[in-house]
This record gives sequence, C-alpha cells and structure tokens, in this order.
Amino acid sequence: MKDKDKIEIDVVQMLKVLWKRKLFIALAAIITGAIAFAYSSFVVKPEYTSTTRIYVVNRNQADKPGLTNQDLQAGSYLVKDYREIILSQDVLEKVVAGQGLNFDAKALARKVQVTVPADTRIVSISVRDSKPEEASRIANALREVAAEKIISVTKVSDVTTLEEARPAVSPSSPNIRRNTILGVAVGASVVILLALLVELLDDRVKRPEDIEEVMHLSLLGVIPNLEKLKEGSKHGKVRIIRKTPSVCKKSRRILQRSTYKYSIEWR
Repeated sequence: MKDKDKIEIDVVQMLKVLWKRKLFIALAAIITGAIAFAYSSFVVKPEYTSTTRIYVVNRNQADKPGLTNQDLQAGSYLVKDYREIILSQDVLEKVVAGQGLNFDAKALARKVQVTVPADTRIVSISVRDSKPEEASRIANALREVAAEKIISVTKVSDVTTLEEARPAVSPSSPNIRRNTILGVAVGASVVILLALLVELLDDRVKRPEDIEEVMHLSLLGVIPNLEKLKEGSKHGKVRIIRKTPSVCKKSRRILQRSTYKYSIEWR
C-alpha cells in the first residue's frame, strides 16, 4: 500500500478533541443513564424468582452405604434427562391444570429454568413471576409433579426435596443498577465514536502540520490573520516549523514575538 493511501492517527490530537467535547460526552452519558434508570424503575414490570431443589437417588442407592464414582458418572449422564423431563409437556400441563394457572404450558416453560451443578444429582428448579408468592407456589407444584415423573421414567429409587421454594424478598429483574451503568456507558461511547469519526473525516486544514502532510511541502512559517489581530483575539503562539535563509529577519521577528493564533485562507 502506498504512503498516500495510509491514514495516520494522532492520538494526542484525538484526546484533545475528546477533551473539548467532554461536556457533550458527560451530558449524553447522564441523559442515557437517566433514561435507562427510569425505564428499569417505572416501565419494566419487576419479576421475582423462587427456587426449589431436589436430590435424585440412584435405583440401587438404597442397597449401598454411600456414593461411588460410578453413581456420580451415571448422575451426570442423566442431567439432561432430568431437565427434559421437568420441562416436558406432560409435566407442565399437569402443573397448569392442578394450579389453575391462566396461561398454557408453553408460557410456563418460558418462566422455568432448570440447572444442575456439575458432578451432582441436585436439580434446581427456578420459576419467575411478577408475584413472589405465585412464583414459589408454581415452583413447589412443579417440583412435586416432576419428582413423580422422574421416578416413573428413570426408575430411580427416590427424589428427595432438599429445599422448598419460598417467596422472594426482592425482584430478580430488572437489574436497575446494571441497566443504569450500561446506559451511561452506551451514551458516552456513542458520542465518543461520533466525535472521533467526525474528526477523522474532517479534511480541513486546521494545523500547520496538515499542510505538510497533504501537500508534501516544507512549511516555512505562518502568516498572521490581520483581521483577527485587529479584533484582539488572543489564542496562542505561532511556531516556525523550519528556518531557512529565505525567511527575512523582520518576518521572523514578527512571528516569534506574536502571541496570536492565525488562520490560513486558500483562494
């Protein structure tokens, strides 16, 4: 690739651009964070999660004094089986009919989450609902129906309840703190990306170095803008990029003594 096709990015210049727009970045972050907070607090309906746990005993476990590696391996192989049994249409329909729920089995399946810790036969059944009491009631009912189904299908000796579901004290979703932080991060990131993109696509000459980069010519000096000098707009010092004999001493002294920022006009 040729040099003229390459794009050089001045990191320091990019940081200066972001610093100039720090108020816009902060304002965007505050606005998006406030929107995320308001949406999570007042728009999204909170949901509560109740969890119950069961322990599945192997078919021959009653005849053995303890667990063996073979039992644990067999239990790990049946993990997916337990999950599919709990979420089966037959089990869900029995829970819906038995509890008199006002939604069908498919809607109940979306509320249920079944997890099994690694190398165990402990099955956790979690149910989400807008009412904490309803979530715990459905979870306990699902546990009872699922336990009977697991015994009848896998022929295990017993399914023991380790923990009954209880009404949750605080909602599990939405996570207001996380959503607010994400809103702040997204708002700030969008403004930062837009500011950098605008700066990279801006091909105007704004610095003495831009002339050398675009035209591939040596910059001898900067000519002051007399109109701005008359207005008394004081911005900064003028730099002489390269001193050559062609620059007269008088012009050099003027440039060195000047404390104004000048603009270059192309005609």
